[in-house]
Amino acid sequence: MNQQIPNSLQAVPATQDEWWRGAVLYQIYPRSFRDTNGDGIGDLKGIVEGLDYVASLGVDGIWISPFFTSPMKDFGYDVSDYCGIDPSFGTFEDFDRIIEKAHGLGLKVIIDQVYSHTSDQHAWFQESRQDRTNPKADWYVWADAKPDGSPPSNWQSVFGGSAWQWDGPRKQYYLHNFLTSQPDLNLHNREVQDAVLEVTKFWLDRGVDGFRLDALNFTMHDPELRDNPPSSLPLDQVTRPFDMQIKRYNQSHADIPLFLERIRATLDQYPGRFTVAEVGGPDPLEEMKAFTADGKRLDSAYNFDFLYAEKLTAALVKKSLGQWDGSAGEGWPSWAFSNHDAPRAVTRWHGSFGHDHVSRLMLLLLTSLRGNPFIYQGEELGLPQGEVAFEDLLDPEAIANWPHTLGRDGARTPLPWRAEAPNAGFSDANRTWLKLDPAHAQRAIDRQADDRESMLNFTRRLLHLRRELPALAAGDIELLDAPEEVVAFVRTDPSGCVLCAFNLSDGQIDWTASDKFPNAALVASEQGVRPSGQIPSVMAPMSGYWATIGGQRG
Repeated sequence: MNQQIPNSLQAVPATQDEWWRGAVLYQIYPRSFRDTNGDGIGDLKGIVEGLDYVASLGVDGIWISPFFTSPMKDFGYDVSDYCGIDPSFGTFEDFDRIIEKAHGLGLKVIIDQVYSHTSDQHAWFQESRQDRTNPKADWYVWADAKPDGSPPSNWQSVFGGSAWQWDGPRKQYYLHNFLTSQPDLNLHNREVQDAVLEVTKFWLDRGVDGFRLDALNFTMHDPELRDNPPSSLPLDQVTRPFDMQIKRYNQSHADIPLFLERIRATLDQYPGRFTVAEVGGPDPLEEMKAFTADGKRLDSAYNFDFLYAEKLTAALVKKSLGQWDGSAGEGWPSWAFSNHDAPRAVTRWHGSFGHDHVSRLMLLLLTSLRGNPFIYQGEELGLPQGEVAFEDLLDPEAIANWPHTLGRDGARTPLPWRAEAPNAGFSDANRTWLKLDPAHAQRAIDRQADDRESMLNFTRRLLHLRRELPALAAGDIELLDAPEEVVAFVRTDPSGCVLCAFNLSDGQIDWTASDKFPNAALVASEQGVRPSGQIPSVMAPMSGYWATIGGQRG
């Protein structure tokens, strides 16, 4: 009997306002994308110059990580002016050119918004910390010390140590779930919500097509400041004190969805905009569902199931797909295998197989899942995790937890454009903000562009094929009975059906879907795009394919 995902047999067609349903989005980490002024830091003009390349991939839009005014203690996620552009990245004229050129190329533009916290250099915090009676005194999370001078609760910071920092002028502690220089906003305060919504409208008025909302489950805390209970995690699984608590009270407050409804009401004034929530943690599913429920909150949630998985398995894929079953009122999932915060997936997953082989298989799988696939810059080149020596680390989390975490720098090394150029064409500077991994130069864009069999050209062919198979974008999904090591499903919409099957094990599997689908025609596999022939009678180790059913062929 087939394992059918309930209520998903009626595919939801993507309307013009729902362009995002099943769209492929390409994440640009601007510091590492392209430098045009020779300071060693990628910039907005670099994004303008690189948009033709991005459009050539066949993606539908871009997500740009923060470029706002910031002291860069957390490389842009510590915002000191939500409505400013950091000079290291460029100007509003540069940003407007991104919007204009991207839209001219048919690309949507999504940007980050960081509402859970600001930089301690933000004017709001500078006013808030002056005393306990100023107009913004309650715009951040302040609390008195316990009688013995210790912090108000036992909450721990993501980056290590207490989540509370003593502040002399107010003689109080303030909450910081990340760096001490990233104080948490008090979004229980409606005035703060109003101010944040003005920021939302500011960027919508500048033409952006939507937002990724960073660290969304950190936006509200327990006002009673109750202690978190211990997680009882074995010590060999702990990299920082944060891991040793169940995050019951420092985050994930029940009022967050009400705030999201206010965000949605603002977005609804701008038809055709898209929102996706970042919701991290060991068990984020319930919040992801709540944050995207009933069409009155956010459109999608950014899934962490694969970002830190040490191994890619059929069981993991089946579980993840089954959690988004298309039930009434459910939001739309988004998927990523790599991003700027996680070690690159091909390094985590390639095992005894070649990087290019696994990179192709990963892309084939990612772009077939029901939801929005996010491709992180460099995945289209098959870039492995960059090697960064300890003395070159900049990531505060990696430095604090060395050597128990790979950190984030290795996923943020500069994008290689020209194999033989200094810094692989990323920058003319003598030194770039992060050193380029020399091994990445061999996978540079210019070198792969001239090689028909390269990962880059595989990406282009696959994404252009996907556009010809709309069932892979907004179609429903039906999981098929298959061996434990195989995940197989059919994506269906009014235009037709696409069979997708993947053997994610190290061994050959004697299984085929040809008995059920005798007319299935192979259109893509990790070996190539638009091959001729039928689907295989056995599945090779770490292999997969797409096949059209019933005569439809890409």
